[in-house]
Amino acid sequence: MTADVEECFRKIIEKWNPPKAEPMVDGKSGFLYFDKNGSICYSLHWEHYFQHIIQKYNNTYKVQMPVITPHVCRHTYCSNMAKSGMNPKALQYLMGHSEISVTLNTYTHVNLEDAREEVARIKVV
Repeated sequence: MTADVEECFRKIIEKWNPPKAEPMVDGKSGFLYFDKNGSICYSLHWEHYFQHIIQKYNNTYKVQMPVITPHVCRHTYCSNMAKSGMNPKALQYLMGHSEISVTLNTYTHVNLEDAREEVARIKVV
């Protein structure tokens, strides 16, 4: 977790208003996000939030935002961590993948510009 992400979570926790009855899922509690009814926010909630944000943006601006989902964010995170040089096995662990091929071949996306940057980095050494 980067320092920026940690700071965001600290701010969320500072303002966090815990529910009267702490919900548990598979023996885990301490969730940070709840819907307006006090239920835990699941991926479907986030999917709807993303859709709403994109629709609002696209209704306001001429250049349209593409479809972005929480799952797309997983791909972006994985790609960015791989490009930053994170150990692939550590990245596999963080992503929760049982096979390194899923991490490297499905979730990590690179393009020609990424390859150029890597070659330039190696040439400098």
